[in-house]
Amino acid sequence: MIGYLQGRPLRFSSDQVILLVQGVGYELHCSAQTLAALEGRAFVEVWVHTHVREDALQLFGFATEIERALFLSLLKVNGIGPKSAVTALSGASTAQIVEWIEAANVSALTKLPKIGKKSAEQIVLTLQGKLVRGADSMVSSRFVARPQIVSALVNLGFRLGDVEKVVDQMSVDTDLEGGLRQGLSALTS
Repeated sequence: MIGYLQGRPLRFSSDQVILLVQGVGYELHCSAQTLAALEGRAFVEVWVHTHVREDALQLFGFATEIERALFLSLLKVNGIGPKSAVTALSGASTAQIVEWIEAANVSALTKLPKIGKKSAEQIVLTLQGKLVRGADSMVSSRFVARPQIVSALVNLGFRLGDVEKVVDQMSVDTDLEGGLRQGLSALTS
């Protein structure tokens, strides 16, 4: 199984990137957030999920371990396949999706691409209360402080996309005060 790749983005499409790794081009299905994080960079690191079916082998790429962990959590939901999960991740940040799940906000979840009312209800039923406390999941304590860090930095006038990229690079155990310091330092340099 392929779990991680480093290489040069060769070609982008609306939902894929071809990543050149030592002469081999890997086609990775990605969310809009991941594609935005990879675009314009000469060399990237990508977390990968290898999905094997009878008739296909597909690779799904993620700019952060957290996005990959949320993707894997979504795969546990009845009726959500890998393409639906990666498409849904394009509709909002990982932190926002986790907040909606924890708040049982079905109407917000239905605004995600490929997620209808029944799927949104099933997501809440399956994942509510399990994302934050999952010890084996990378969707962990970062989400406790992450929304506050993102909100504070956006309220200070920084662009949401830039803020999310900086916050995604922070350590999992970063608290609010430390996150604000790191974020301000990274965004003003």
